[in-house]
Amino acid sequence: MNKNNLELAVRLRHELHAHPELSNYEIWTKQRLMDFLKEHTHLELVDRGRWFYAVYRSVIGRRNIAFRADFDALPMEEMLDLPYASQIPGVSHKCGHDGHSAALCAFALELEQNGCDNNIFFLFQHAEETGDGAAECAVFIGENEIEEIFAWHNMSGSQENAVYVIDGTAHYASKGMTIHMEGVPAHASEPEKGINPAFAFAKVIDAVPELISSSDYKGQVLCTVVHVDIGGKSFGLSASKGDLRLTLRGRYEEELKQLQEKIEELAAAEAGRYGLQLHFAYQDEFPETANDKESSDKIRRVCREKGIPLLELSEPFRGSEDFGHYTKLTKGAYTYVGNGENYPHLHSYAFDFNDNIIETAVELLKGLAET
Repeated sequence: MNKNNLELAVRLRHELHAHPELSNYEIWTKQRLMDFLKEHTHLELVDRGRWFYAVYRSVIGRRNIAFRADFDALPMEEMLDLPYASQIPGVSHKCGHDGHSAALCAFALELEQNGCDNNIFFLFQHAEETGDGAAECAVFIGENEIEEIFAWHNMSGSQENAVYVIDGTAHYASKGMTIHMEGVPAHASEPEKGINPAFAFAKVIDAVPELISSSDYKGQVLCTVVHVDIGGKSFGLSASKGDLRLTLRGRYEEELKQLQEKIEELAAAEAGRYGLQLHFAYQDEFPETANDKESSDKIRRVCREKGIPLLELSEPFRGSEDFGHYTKLTKGAYTYVGNGENYPHLHSYAFDFNDNIIETAVELLKGLAET
């Protein structure tokens, strides 16, 4: 990799780190990335509002291949004493999306300077953390007749600068489920005159272990109770309404839907038994991210050709990734570059993206651009 391009990428990464923005509010970040590409390349830029993409059009133009980077941050305080520490209170890049975007920019510089036989699309996406981004950007696939798409993520607790790959499911599907029940208030001394949803919620919570029984599914499903909010703080009032919030996960999206249906049926039965009004709401919905074996094999081949250490993942990540919205529409693969075996974990206060892995990521993407 060109030394100057690497230095530019590191400086850009530090700029992005100092100006983090939450999902769907990445105004400064998006503009800075566009300005960087305008300054250092002649690529075509297409502004789509909250997201954008750049295009390298080859004279040969054999295939249309896309590469995605995310650029949102997290609602976490910056606790590290860095010269480029976050300047935004309560917001910081603790997942490394600043590094993903900087590396994609570096890849764009390298590709424009060295040329390529394929048309390459550089997709810069907002709101990965909430699952909104890829759902909105997925139209990009059909509009540009994208034949294959790749993305990568930094990975802690793994060999530094090694590439990790897996076929099939790479990330579980997940969604946040809110069950709202509402009854009738009453004085706490006369609870029989009201309708309290606490007992119905208790039945749903108690049934969770049976609902996720492994014998009912070919892959793992999970249901995590994340929040229970019933009634108020007055000891004189019997609770009359509340919310139960659950996170549902599944190795296979179809089985997550089965779990959701089971919980809805149980909640409806319990609400009916107690005479409660019932409402469901969903948010933070992520599809299963499934890698196409042909695309994963290309990652393996590029690593062999470039001498990049390659390791196979035996299990997918339970944590979700919105990249699955793209692989529903075209073939592709999601891969990982190791930060180091003892590197701070993602979403922790001690985490900062490892600049040492940018070159490995760029070399991997350059190789995939020629496949």
